[in-house]
Amino acid sequence: EVPKALLPVANRPVLSYVLEQLELSNIKDLIVVVEGADAALRVGGWISAAYVDRLHVEVATVPEDVGTAGALRAIAHHLTAKDVLVVSGDLVSDVPPGAVTAAHRRHDAVVTAMICSVPVSGLSEAGSSGAKDKTKKPGRYNIIGMDPTKQFLLHIATGAELEKDTRIRKSILRAVGQMDIRADLMDAHMYAFNRSVLQEVLDQKDKFQSLKQDVLPYLVRSQLKSEILINGAPQGQQAKENGNDKVSYRILANASTPSFHELYALGPNGSAPVRRTHKCCVYIASNSKYCVRLNSIQAFMDINRDVIGEANHLSGYNFSAQNNIIHPSAELGSKTTVGPHCMLGEGSQMGDKCSVKRSVIGRHCRIGSNVKVVNSVVMNHVTIGDGCSIQGSVICSNAQLQERVALKDCQVLSLSTSVFLSLSSNEYL
Repeated sequence: EVPKALLPVANRPVLSYVLEQLELSNIKDLIVVVEGADAALRVGGWISAAYVDRLHVEVATVPEDVGTAGALRAIAHHLTAKDVLVVSGDLVSDVPPGAVTAAHRRHDAVVTAMICSVPVSGLSEAGSSGAKDKTKKPGRYNIIGMDPTKQFLLHIATGAELEKDTRIRKSILRAVGQMDIRADLMDAHMYAFNRSVLQEVLDQKDKFQSLKQDVLPYLVRSQLKSEILINGAPQGQQAKENGNDKVSYRILANASTPSFHELYALGPNGSAPVRRTHKCCVYIASNSKYCVRLNSIQAFMDINRDVIGEANHLSGYNFSAQNNIIHPSAELGSKTTVGPHCMLGEGSQMGDKCSVKRSVIGRHCRIGSNVKVVNSVVMNHVTIGDGCSIQGSVICSNAQLQERVALKDCQVLSLSTSVFLSLSSNEYL
């Protein structure tokens, strides 16, 4: 019942992490695109309350399951700047978006994609909440090819299987000479686009629904034989207007040597440029930066633990001397311990002899005595009876667990107003 953008990460909506990074980069004119009218109303209401006088945000509603490319197609008439930045609302990162846009403009690229290291929890883009999944070796990867300078994106295949052959375009290999193929990086779904090029692709390729799976690979494949619009005119037409059918191009002022795009455009004899190119670039986040998408139950749990743990600088909270966060209004019973890297939300109450380790507990929860919560996320208004044991689980808002419930690697959903669970002390759900 909660829109994905409002899912809590350390008791804050996940969208807040994106908005605050944009604000820090002085990117304040935003369009937040939400699937479904009801979800858009809730997201819009939260943004109005949380970011009044801080950001200029328009909330646009698109049909459900329209896809990221379809969503941009629906709001294209609102986009007027030369370049646009597209960020997934589920990205939790401390990579400055301004660094991505700066790289994009420096290279005069049609698209610049931010890529980062694969999260330590696994290479899969989906998985369960069980810790045992971290030891598995999933067979699907993002395969990313770059030039030797690691500035230009030459090949991308998302969700590819390494057991199968990977096809690389000969024209790219001939132009660049060599390619660095990586399977330990992921597309973070932060893109800077040249707006006119993006608009042209969305108009011409009306069946494209995904930026990641359709638009980006298409731009990468076609970068040495571009027929798309540049500055309002096809490159071939622009060449004729420049006289003698020569393509106008410029070499970056701060570059010591031309990129392979410029060299390719010159032709085989190095004479007048006759070929058409556009640039697809990458911005590689430093390994010291945090960059994870909340696109699975496993990622939801990992991010919650990270933001109150190793990546606590993202949380925006002041941590106690015990390296945890306990709201002043929370109540703890006798001999109850809340360990480091834990969070206890506003108005929550815990009984006697409880133990909380590496977990987030939301607002206004009622937790009985002798309860153990380990590696778990408990959302708002949850009631937990005496003697319960919760490990590696997500308990959604308004759920109610009766006495001596034992949960391990579970997700308890609230399908209506509440969910009641009652199991014997030696039974696991």
